[in-house]
Amino acid sequence: MPKFPQSFIDEVRAAADIVAVIQDYVSLRKAGTNYKGLCPFHNEKSPSFTVNRDKGFFHCFGCNTGGDVFKFIELQEKLGFQDTVKHVAGKFGVPVPEMEASEGQHESAQEREALLKMHEVAAVHFAEHLASPAGARYRDYLQKNRGLTPASVAALKLGWAPPTRDGLYRRLKEQGFPEPLIRQSGLVSVRDDGSVVDRFRNRLMVPIARDSGSIIAFGGRALEQDQVPKYLNSPETPIYTKSRTLYGLNLTKAELRKSGFAIVVEGYFDFAQLFQAGGLPVVATCGTALTTQQAQMLRRFAPKVIINFDSDNAGQSAAERSSELLVEAGFSVNVLRLPGGDDPDAFMQAQGREVYLAELKKSQPYLDFLLDRAAAAHNLTRDEGRREFLQQMLVVAARIPDPAMRDQFADRLSHKGRFTEDIVRAEIRKAAANRKTTIPERAATSSAVALTETERGLLWAILHQPEAAAKALQSLQDNDIEGLASESLLRKAMELAWGDAAVLPNALMERLTDRETRMLARAGSAEQAPVDEIQLRTHVEALRRARSRREIAVIESEIRALEAVDPASPQLTDLYLKKIAIRRQLGET
Repeated sequence: MPKFPQSFIDEVRAAADIVAVIQDYVSLRKAGTNYKGLCPFHNEKSPSFTVNRDKGFFHCFGCNTGGDVFKFIELQEKLGFQDTVKHVAGKFGVPVPEMEASEGQHESAQEREALLKMHEVAAVHFAEHLASPAGARYRDYLQKNRGLTPASVAALKLGWAPPTRDGLYRRLKEQGFPEPLIRQSGLVSVRDDGSVVDRFRNRLMVPIARDSGSIIAFGGRALEQDQVPKYLNSPETPIYTKSRTLYGLNLTKAELRKSGFAIVVEGYFDFAQLFQAGGLPVVATCGTALTTQQAQMLRRFAPKVIINFDSDNAGQSAAERSSELLVEAGFSVNVLRLPGGDDPDAFMQAQGREVYLAELKKSQPYLDFLLDRAAAAHNLTRDEGRREFLQQMLVVAARIPDPAMRDQFADRLSHKGRFTEDIVRAEIRKAAANRKTTIPERAATSSAVALTETERGLLWAILHQPEAAAKALQSLQDNDIEGLASESLLRKAMELAWGDAAVLPNALMERLTDRETRMLARAGSAEQAPVDEIQLRTHVEALRRARSRREIAVIESEIRALEAVDPASPQLTDLYLKKIAIRRQLGET
């Protein structure tokens, strides 16, 4: 690949403000002549990451990672040096000299750019239809049912997909986008007979954007009672990965930095109400528990999170999982449960901003939330219930990284379950030291568990080819590895894959239990030829296909159960559609 002249590189380095660059990824605070924040390359509770604007360098005293503005972007964005220089030059308006690129690189960049332009066209298409006379009913719905002002609708770029068969598809064709790329965009669907129709029809459209503001996907809400599913989202594409996207971050990232915390909600309209209230540092997960990748994104903007999910059991379970993930990623975490069982959307419409802010101040530290939730699930008036409660909380205690926090947790656990403090402290110390409790592990305790070929390949690559392994791990989603013998090991590796790949093996070994260490060592000691990125992508695809088959099995079980009690249930249609969609992804239809 051709290189930029040194004079141009020096010009870009001189023009770049390293603090401005790093603040796009890390929440920095002024400390004398330097700026400090939590290191983005390893998990830490106290800031050891320092940036010096005058000298143009950064350094972390925790992991010893350091360098200039180019080194930071190389590590953070996983770019080569030439692309890094181009990235920084674009940020500070330095004209980039012409460079020749390989044909493959050029085509890939052009395709991604075309996909982004298609989504911009789609957003305009949907907004125009919402503003048309035919969209009056849906504008009325947004104002009266959702409590959104025209200004909020415009800021959120909401739209309406009309019920026409292929209006957007024809518009994209007329604007010259190539047919193969339109089919890859996620904006259309290809039917069994080969015809192409719009994916979104008669739906309220919510654009989903990167934190930079580029639209990369859509969420479509059903507008009729008999429409299924209620929410139809874009599939994953070359420009959109759901687990790495936080809805609304492009609109509120300045508020996150200013306030020092993020309010994390579930849905588009939860976000819309809090955004409309003004000044609130809110983002949304779009109906799922937080992922490791989303947590990494949040770390760029704030060190604290307040989770405000729906009050139903599914929402509170997601809050529990998200809390533990965020704490392990180094966040301070609180959980807000609104009175009356309201979700943030309904509560804000009924009560308003000031009442919501008052409730926000009552949010619980996540450990108190977990204690209350576990206590409600067990009968603490009986010895058996108290013992089960203690065992469940020992699992939580084992994950608390700070000894002082574990002691505080012991006090609260003793009080809640009416245990002797000395016994609880001893059990927690034992659990933290061993990273296990008296609860038996799944599938017995044999360390010689059988690994699949896919697992062995990934584990081998982590030790011998960490950079290639890190890329593969970054492309995995949490549910891709559910049920694997190496699930807990791979989950830890996925969390670390977003840092410096060179230290991935050592950083991972520090986190593993004895059983996991033996598993990794066995896989890594196997004699095999080096794997390339294509082989690793094959491993990832195998995991995804296995996940899809598990999802089909669950859906089929739900269908059988529902047919047994209510063969005419409208939910059956939704389940069959989900099954067909997954089978289509597998290439089985």
